[in-house]
Amino acid sequence: MASNRRALVTGASAGIGEAFARELARRGFDLVLTARRADRLEALATELRERHAIEAVVAPLDLARPDAAEALVGALDEQGLHIDLLVNNAGYGLTGYLDEQPWAAHAAFIQVLMTAPTELVWRLLPGMKARGYGRIINVASLAGHVPGSAGHTLYAASKAYLIKFSQSLALETKGTGVHVTALCPGFTYSEFHDVNGARSLVSKMPGFMWMDAATVARQGVDAVDAGTPVYINGRVNRFIKGLFKLLPDRVGLALTERQGRRFRVHGEVTPGRQG
Repeated sequence: MASNRRALVTGASAGIGEAFARELARRGFDLVLTARRADRLEALATELRERHAIEAVVAPLDLARPDAAEALVGALDEQGLHIDLLVNNAGYGLTGYLDEQPWAAHAAFIQVLMTAPTELVWRLLPGMKARGYGRIINVASLAGHVPGSAGHTLYAASKAYLIKFSQSLALETKGTGVHVTALCPGFTYSEFHDVNGARSLVSKMPGFMWMDAATVARQGVDAVDAGTPVYINGRVNRFIKGLFKLLPDRVGLALTERQGRRFRVHGEVTPGRQG
């Protein structure tokens, strides 16, 4: 159980982010919760304060803003709130082929899923090292381990980036008291597929492919405490990752192409976002 530890969770208003907030509160962490939907954050913070007798600070913020990470960490510094555990969870799906979306949509996606997580780590890591304790969880995906699919051009690429980023950070922080983990869930029950319009398609997936967000979060905290640089949630997902590692690239890409046709959303111009 945490003692005077504080965690920052991005995308905390729903799904895996909310599950992380609940799991960390249960373990005694004070919290800083950020996402765009202030009402949901306030409701969650109030519930967790009352249930677990922890402190919970709400920081509504859109990480698509280029100055968001700097503003958030600056506000925490002004309040004297240091962060011991960072969960980079904020994210969403941007559907459609690359040239079907305006560049502004791609730029915002890269900012939220790649730039902001990297900058938050860069800004918070020195303090963690100085205190001799830190935990960083970058929520990646099984998608980062398999070939990218058409119609989700940047998603797998961004998750692969988080995996490699986490591996390098784990090596750089070895012996400092800071642990880094790329968490790689597969299909997880959340709002994610509702906001990007894919719910009716992914609902065709068999039940054994799905995990609940609470289990994903619990396993993520256990993995980072254990110092595991990359953790894939669930035996089915670990099997899929191992299978694609063994397959020749052309076979893996062909398999991804065939499956991708079944679960592709067309015609989206403005992406839905949760958080």
